[in-house]
Amino acid sequence: MDKQRDFVLRTIEERGVKFVRLWFTDVIGTLKSVAIAPAEVEGAFAEGIGFDGSAIEGLTRSFESDLLAQPDPTTFQILPWRGEIDPTARMFCDLTTPDGQPAVSDPRHVLRRTLAKAADAGFTFYTHPEIEFYLLKSSQIGPEGPIPADSAGYFDNVPGGTAHDFRRRAVRMLEDLGISVEFSHHEGGPGQNEIDLRYADALTTADNIMTFRTVVKEVAIEQGVYATFMPKPLSDHPGSGMHTHMSLFEGDVNAFYEEGAQYQLSRTGRHFIAGLLRHANEIAAVTNQFVNSYKRLWSGGEAPSFVTWGHQNRSALVRVPMYKPNKGQSSRVEYRGLDSATNPYLAYALILAAGLKGIEEEYDLPPEAEDNVWTLSDAERRALGYEPLPASLDHALEFMEDSELVAETLGEQVFNYVLLNKRKEWEAYRGQVTPFELKSNLELL
Repeated sequence: MDKQRDFVLRTIEERGVKFVRLWFTDVIGTLKSVAIAPAEVEGAFAEGIGFDGSAIEGLTRSFESDLLAQPDPTTFQILPWRGEIDPTARMFCDLTTPDGQPAVSDPRHVLRRTLAKAADAGFTFYTHPEIEFYLLKSSQIGPEGPIPADSAGYFDNVPGGTAHDFRRRAVRMLEDLGISVEFSHHEGGPGQNEIDLRYADALTTADNIMTFRTVVKEVAIEQGVYATFMPKPLSDHPGSGMHTHMSLFEGDVNAFYEEGAQYQLSRTGRHFIAGLLRHANEIAAVTNQFVNSYKRLWSGGEAPSFVTWGHQNRSALVRVPMYKPNKGQSSRVEYRGLDSATNPYLAYALILAAGLKGIEEEYDLPPEAEDNVWTLSDAERRALGYEPLPASLDHALEFMEDSELVAETLGEQVFNYVLLNKRKEWEAYRGQVTPFELKSNLELL
């Protein structure tokens, strides 16, 4: 760590960095930033930077408000969009109390704590997200709703189009920040794009997702459009998910791989999937944390609506992708419930905790879904035991409130804050009189 700190201090001097932004997230997953002068960085490493945690969503109660932001030197990067005029860098921070203890409400700490539990069991957790988002002409909403930046569709090539230039610029910027990109392409909705990040350990992935959202929004502004990670901004087009491929490794060995097993999936992998399925409804209020999230889950467009798993079945919540022959390292599972607006630290902590619980308790994996789950009738789904995901945020909060797994993983303060904050969102939403109601009922009733 001392070598890394020395590297940061030396780079700041050599590159003429004028500002260093210290980044962290609140409980909802909003990125927070405080800029310090280069001369303050050494002191920040030694003592942290103090701030009032009670002023930030869910971090502290007013009577215990003092927190310190401790920069993590391994996350130091120059921000490419700032250019060479007043070069600016960033580091992610771990939050601590004044006596040096990890802040229980720090989302990064919640994930660290769960990763430590996995490490105690001999596992490292790797994740690979496919992040979808929409490019709109602006954040202004016209009479027909948001206006997409283009009318292209899945994998369309739009020479000279906004999306083409946007993705090229965004991918280059991400690579400049040390974030490796695997694929980028136009998605199914007009103005919808997807960029897939390469495998990394879950903490690095969560940091990368927070950086990714900032890069995408910065590049959109530069290109004269607006980027949104809202789960379902357009009622007639697909929502934006964040399908995440994941695997557990024991040292250099993929714990999900077993040669000769069905789909090359080991007992450990099967128990992990069983954990994801059994606890899916309990973790939904975090993996899908907004009222709008449930518009995505229940509107088709390859979003999962039922708690099922399958091989190559894109209607399932958990998918076992096609494995590559003679390549055991590629065995993995894909969780398709996440949307792009989640807090990645809390979401990955809960997904990992659910999977670990399945391994510890040796949960039985139910039969796989071989049919397209959406085309079955309700009676057929009931007969097959396919439980629905929550239909609304309110429904998800009922599951979460009764979950020992979620309470234990998040810790009391984060658990209570999420419930409180999301109940307020639901109550505010429930009190709205929507254009749909007015159009349907005003003249009729």
